[in-house]
Amino acid sequence: MGGAPSQAESELRINVLGSLECWAGTRRIHLGGAVQTRVMAALLLESGQVLSISQLVDSVWDEDPPATATHQVRKAVARLRQLIPAGDEIILTESPGYRAVLPAEQVDVNIFLDLLDKAKKASEARRWDEAATHLEGALALRRGSVLAGAGGPVIRAADVALQERYLDAVEQLNELRLSRGESWKLVSELRERVVAHPLREKLRGQLMLALYRSGRQAEALEEYRKVHELLAEELGISPGGELSDLYQRMLRTDPALEPPVAGEPVVVATAEPEPVAEPTAAAVARTLPYDLPDFIGRESELRELLSYLDEPAGRGPRIVAIDGMGGVGKTSLAVRVAHLVADRYPDGQLYLNLRGYTAGAQPLPPGDAVETLLGMLGVGADQMSDDVEARSMLWRATTAQSRLLVLLDNAYDVAQVWPLLPLGPESLVLVTSRTRLIDLDGAHWMSLGTMTREDSAAMAAKLLGGRRTAAEPEAVAELVDLCGHLPLAMRIALSRLSNRPRWPIGYLVDRMSDESRRLDELKSGERGVELTLRISYEGLAPRLRWAFRVLGAHPGRDIDVNSAAALLGMSPEAAEGVLEVLLDAHMLQQHEIGYYTFHDLVRSFVNQFDLTGDDDGAADAFKRLLDYFVHATDHVCDQLFPGRVRLSPEPTDSTPALPALSTREAARQWLDREQTTLREAVVLAHARGLDRHVARLARNVVFPLDADGLYTEFVEVTRIAVVSSRRLGDPELLRLSLSNAAVAHWKLGRLGDGIAAASEALDLAVELDDQRGVAKDTGMLGLLMCTSGRFGDALSLLQESIRMKRELGAARTEAESLANLSSLYEQWGRYTEAAEAAEAAVVINRELGASENEIVALVDLALALLGMGALEQADEHLRRVRELGHDVGAPGDVALGYALSALVAHRMGRPGEARRFVEFGLQYHKARWTPIRRVVIGNMIGRLRRAEGDHAEALVLHERAHALAADIGYRIEQARALVGLAEASAALGEVEQARRHRERADEIFRDLGVPSAART
Repeated sequence: MGGAPSQAESELRINVLGSLECWAGTRRIHLGGAVQTRVMAALLLESGQVLSISQLVDSVWDEDPPATATHQVRKAVARLRQLIPAGDEIILTESPGYRAVLPAEQVDVNIFLDLLDKAKKASEARRWDEAATHLEGALALRRGSVLAGAGGPVIRAADVALQERYLDAVEQLNELRLSRGESWKLVSELRERVVAHPLREKLRGQLMLALYRSGRQAEALEEYRKVHELLAEELGISPGGELSDLYQRMLRTDPALEPPVAGEPVVVATAEPEPVAEPTAAAVARTLPYDLPDFIGRESELRELLSYLDEPAGRGPRIVAIDGMGGVGKTSLAVRVAHLVADRYPDGQLYLNLRGYTAGAQPLPPGDAVETLLGMLGVGADQMSDDVEARSMLWRATTAQSRLLVLLDNAYDVAQVWPLLPLGPESLVLVTSRTRLIDLDGAHWMSLGTMTREDSAAMAAKLLGGRRTAAEPEAVAELVDLCGHLPLAMRIALSRLSNRPRWPIGYLVDRMSDESRRLDELKSGERGVELTLRISYEGLAPRLRWAFRVLGAHPGRDIDVNSAAALLGMSPEAAEGVLEVLLDAHMLQQHEIGYYTFHDLVRSFVNQFDLTGDDDGAADAFKRLLDYFVHATDHVCDQLFPGRVRLSPEPTDSTPALPALSTREAARQWLDREQTTLREAVVLAHARGLDRHVARLARNVVFPLDADGLYTEFVEVTRIAVVSSRRLGDPELLRLSLSNAAVAHWKLGRLGDGIAAASEALDLAVELDDQRGVAKDTGMLGLLMCTSGRFGDALSLLQESIRMKRELGAARTEAESLANLSSLYEQWGRYTEAAEAAEAAVVINRELGASENEIVALVDLALALLGMGALEQADEHLRRVRELGHDVGAPGDVALGYALSALVAHRMGRPGEARRFVEFGLQYHKARWTPIRRVVIGNMIGRLRRAEGDHAEALVLHERAHALAADIGYRIEQARALVGLAEASAALGEVEQARRHRERADEIFRDLGVPSAART
């Protein structure tokens, strides 16, 4: 509303040079629709002047304004006065219309004109730096056309006038910057200006001069040819006198075109040009491409290369070979280095694209390349032999005493480069290639990787502007990650955003997050990441292209030599040779010796190939890989989980070469590394209908998932295995998959699902007369019954399982059932029997070396001893648990050991030690505890807190344990939680609440048959 503005609102600013913006302090005010914004813009463009209603109508509508136009203008003014703080003091009514009154510093167009006036006065006083500062400030204000090009004829006319003032200022600033010796910095900016205003001769002349002073005479003369043709075609005229004069002076290398004395403005042309009959070659060839003005990062690479170039020269030319994948910025880096050291090579700085990897072109033959280089040095065609070797000899002779810089870009192989090396020891050759030119003797090699995360963010800020990137930092980080920190990909993505200022950065991130369309998003005109990668791919030999496609079938991020050998159907030694060639070609990367990976965008590229058919033999390759994974996991699981029952081997054409894993530690590391890949292999095999491989591989994969506490993944893998086994119609594999599924369900507290799976598995085992299966599934069903509170059923099942396993010699699973029987006895309050069963399990596990199962048995033994009051013995066994837990054991089992250790330590009068055990145990991979372990640990720490007198925390712990126990149906721990709630409530004065908890606990204990002495 109108009236006196607040202090924050008094800081009113209105910007017209672009889309209309109104700010009151840091608050942006939206001025409404098109009519209101156009009326406001018109008033501000003529600040202090009265605009009639008819003029404002012409500002809003192009032609044929509506009958209500006058009314709409008046209504717009009224609304603007409401929206703008003190609006009735800013927009005044004066016959025959309205006038805007605002201090000049609050409207950008007024600031713009004021800065131009100051720049003019500074130039007249020859204060060049001050003039440049004012011009830069003025140009920075313009964000585009007034109202982004919208509005009626009055606004468009004003915008044309402002555009002309803007371009005049651009040209004035260019002159000042040319006088400062900033020619090479200006080239890129001037090219953009010329593209936007191709008929503006002064800009074209400035571009020509900037190119000329950057040592690029040929490009400068080419610009004149372009504008000559354009003017003739568009207007039927020739370039004006100043531009023609400049062209003539460049042809004769007029010394006056060299940079003037620092600080003096440049004069582009003279009035009386001297006629020149024919163009003449420059005395020194300078054909380097322009250096990117927005070159970002690569600080360490630049330091390394410049440090190398500072070293004393040797006998031959200094050679630097930069290799890297397509789009990684090899040429940009080489050009930057070349410009930085160009003054060291006064006899010429030559650039030649060898077209090794160029779409639609063949690599440049050495003979043609030598001819081109000689031509750059002024050697005529009539002086050159048709014989390639003779030309090379002439090149070497010509360059023997020269100090040349030669940039050989985009080389295909060493054979293309050798004939082009100059002979002089004072010369420098920079070579870029997509493959490592390992045969280029004497070269200093640099394999260029992708950009760092910091440099990637800096590039985004440079190309999009700091304000835009600061507004969406997370989207920027995700965008550069999706681009794989590949400079080409980032430039394309950032250019798209730059040309679409209305797009949030997150919008492009969402589009690129779909991997199937990511490469489509990274195209711009004739540039594109996919095209770049396809050129590299097509440059490979046919057998390497096949290997590249087949390696794309690998489901993991990292590919080791053995899995590559399985995919490719060759020995590890031969496979490693293929991998190394692809590595040298930068179609693969290596971050760790022995492991190879695709860059993210290369993976997107290889995933475009159809690998589901048999044309490439990819289907057979994937089956070989699955065979390898089955054999390898069999081998590893035998080492890590001794005593397990092995399946009979499947017949295969050949036995795959397995990794050399001679120790348990090596096997553990291999399994940890490959775990995600193995899960992906199961999923992919299931999707392709390779059901037998699914069931057999899943059977091995679940072992590490169980041991590492990855229970959600455990359940998913067993679910897939059950579906595949049913589809396969193999009752033996189905029984095995169901048995593992029952374990997984128990781990996650899904007792009903677990009982169903174990019962079906047991029925199948009986039908198959599979005694080992019967023994295992009987034991699993007993454990589920125990957890569900059906102690009587559980006892008979566990005892029968132990008997059968003992007869079968299945020691590992016998020990597991003994530990489960111990747990049953402990919950039942039969502590002596619990201790006996646990001791037997400990002995077997120790003999087998099954340390992870020994931890479980030792905890069960300690629990039994605690119930018996044998604290010192329990304490001794728990010390062993903590020792083993440093290296092995499921996280929940180890954490339970620490919780029990804390309880025992407290009862033995060691409260400080108890606190340390609790702190460590509660932090031990808590996210990987099973629900059952969470309940037991929660109740146990609750008991400790009660003993310590912290009844409030004990109450919280027991409440959580009770809720979870009730949810999963873990009845004994539900009763124990109620006991804890009763005692904590009583201590806190909640007597009635305590009584209800105790009654409910006793009810459950009676149902379970737990004696009064064990109800704690």
